[in-house]
Amino acid sequence: MAVIVSTDQDFQNNLKKHTGVVVKYFADWCGSCKLFAPKFKRLSNDERFEGLTFVEVNAEQNPEARKLAGVTNLPFFAVFKNGELVSGVSSAKEEVVVELIEKLKS
Repeated sequence: MAVIVSTDQDFQNNLKKHTGVVVKYFADWCGSCKLFAPKFKRLSNDERFEGLTFVEVNAEQNPEARKLAGVTNLPFFAVFKNGELVSGVSSAKEEVVVELIEKLKS
């Protein structure tokens, strides 16, 4: 599945429209964010996570979406279920992000 680029204007709608949402918060200046981008795209196509929606948000340009997840550092990943924050983590390690995503499956 393609990764959806979201902004403050449509972020809430994306959370409401999809049951399970995985969000990657990034900034253009963040090297670790850029390095994780292909991994995030690969995870979005991983059959283990079929049915989940993957969203990217520029944390600097979208303060409302950033506040909803309590973003503290970048890259930051958050999972939402039925529009509610389940958990979030700041990490550039794929295994940590996979562990976070698996919280949506329980």
